[in-house]
Amino acid sequence: MEQLQPMTEDSVKEILESAGARVMSRGGRTEHYSAPREFSFEVKGVFPNGLMLHVVARQYDYRDPWEASGRINAMVDVALLRNGTFSALPKGFDWFQGKDEETGVDEAGLKGIVACVQNLNPKLFKLQQLTGDL
Repeated sequence: MEQLQPMTEDSVKEILESAGARVMSRGGRTEHYSAPREFSFEVKGVFPNGLMLHVVARQYDYRDPWEASGRINAMVDVALLRNGTFSALPKGFDWFQGKDEETGVDEAGLKGIVACVQNLNPKLFKLQQLTGDL
């Protein structure tokens, strides 16, 4: 079985920044025992076209270091926001079809989502609303 590439707060920030997004992030896990354990980190990136991706690395499975290494953040959840609210993408895209969140996304999938969202013309939303497709 192929091991997934682990993602960190910095690696996700780098993916979004290299695509031209303004990025902010925060980590939820620290070396302190009393740190919040609902998520490992979250990163938000706003693209020049006004669309925003909200990436959250949740940690539900606690593994001992000898069981697996680098797998805790191998998958992330990605939400799409448009005009400050959650949104699906117009028809014809591989992602966010009929939903506003993609769960269990690996690094390759995240890069595909970023490439899709960064190049999207926001006028496509209006066009598909006018035609009744959205």
